[in-house]
Amino acid sequence: MTNIRIGNEHVTVEVSPLGSEMQSIVTSDGQDWLWDGDAAFWSGRSPVLFPIVGRAPDDHVRIEGFRYPMGQHGFARRSEFELVASGADFCRFALRSGQASHSIFPFEFLLALEHRVEGRGVSVMAEVSNLDHRPMPFGIGFHPAFVWPLPACDGLEHRVVLDNGGTPDLVRLSGGLVKPEALPSPFEAGELVLSHDLFAGDAMLFPEGAGAGLRYEAGGKAVRLTWENLPNFAIWSKAGAGFVCLEPWHGTAAQVGGSDELAERPYGDVLGPGASARYGFRVELVG
Repeated sequence: MTNIRIGNEHVTVEVSPLGSEMQSIVTSDGQDWLWDGDAAFWSGRSPVLFPIVGRAPDDHVRIEGFRYPMGQHGFARRSEFELVASGADFCRFALRSGQASHSIFPFEFLLALEHRVEGRGVSVMAEVSNLDHRPMPFGIGFHPAFVWPLPACDGLEHRVVLDNGGTPDLVRLSGGLVKPEALPSPFEAGELVLSHDLFAGDAMLFPEGAGAGLRYEAGGKAVRLTWENLPNFAIWSKAGAGFVCLEPWHGTAAQVGGSDELAERPYGDVLGPGASARYGFRVELVG
C-alpha cells in the first residue's frame, strides 16, 4: 500500500501503512520539520511503540508463566496497518491481532491510529482496545523525531522548555534497561539547552514530573508539543545526527535486574476485557 498524504493550506503530512508512521510534516514554505529517516543514523521518523516501550530483559517478556520474544519498542512499528478511513485532512489505520502477533503477544487486541491535520499542526491519537476475555497488560508510546537544527536555525541555541517549569529527575539506561538510581535534573526552571553531549549515555528518561507539554525552540521557530495519558517522557538523539526525539510514553523499559513479567514493567497500563483507552500527542509548528 502506498503512503497516505493529508493536509491543508498550512501543513502537509505523509503517513506510511508500515507502522502507521508519519514520514514528513511539511509547511507551506516547503520546510520539513520531521527527521528524514536517514538509515546511516536511525531509520525511524515517528514510530508508535506497542505493546512495550523500550527493551525487555534478554528481549523476552513473560506472560502468564510463558516467555515470548519481544524486540525493543514492540512490534507495531514494523507491522502493516490497514487503512480504515481517510479524508483530505485525516487518515485512520488499524492493526488487529492475528496469527503473527499471537506468537509473541497472546492477546486479542485492536490498535487504531489516527493522524489529523489541524491548523499549523497535526494530532496523533492511538486507541487500544482489549478484545480478549482477560486483562491485557501493555505499554504504549510515541517517538517523533524533529529536525535539529530547526528550519533556518543553523548555529542557533536550541532549547526544550517544559510547560510546567519543572525539574524532573533523570534516569539513564544500561543496555537499553532503566538504571534504578535517579540523577539530578538537567532542566533548570523547566529549561534545557540541547547539546549532543547530553546523549553520550543514550536517551534521557524522565519517568515523572515532565508534565504534558513543551516547546522545542530556537530563534523564532518552535515545535509546540502536547500529549495526553502519557505520564513518562524521554529525549534522545545520536552523535552527528540531525534530529532530536521528544517522546511521551505510558510505560518504560524494564529495570536493570528487574522482572521480565509484562505486567510488572514500570508505568505500564492494563485494560480489562472489552475495555479501550486513548493516548495521543499534538504538534503545532510556530514560525
